[in-house]
Amino acid sequence: MKERLTGDLKKAMKGGDTTRRSVIRMVMAAIKNAEIARRDTLEESDVLGIIAKEAKVREESIEAFKQGNRQDLVDQQESELAILQEYLPKQATREEIVAAARTVIAEVGAEGPRDKGKVMPVLVAWFKGKADGREINAVVTELLGS
Repeated sequence: MKERLTGDLKKAMKGGDTTRRSVIRMVMAAIKNAEIARRDTLEESDVLGIIAKEAKVREESIEAFKQGNRQDLVDQQESELAILQEYLPKQATREEIVAAARTVIAEVGAEGPRDKGKVMPVLVAWFKGKADGREINAVVTELLGS
């Protein structure tokens, strides 16, 4: 993934695509900072997690700018989000999350709301970068009947 980002950065610089260039540089800086903090190179799933986190920040910014009637900033954030989503795997559907949650609930023997702590870590790891944690939490809460 890091090699792909580096190659895409070179293409963006040669092509004069300033938005793509700045987004890729920002992602690469976040990856580098995480590697420095961890004192080790990141796994592919960790890199995807960083990209997903940056995408989530853009989504939240879009909502905030819409409330503030700042269409110019909404457009900028949407273009950055589109670039970030090119690097993320296809997002899981609610049906896929429900199916996986039912499987995990059966595996760990979860019976009620108090067993949510057994189910959530497994599902979050399973869907890292492919689904939002809030969506996973909503599905597990619904299935465990809390």
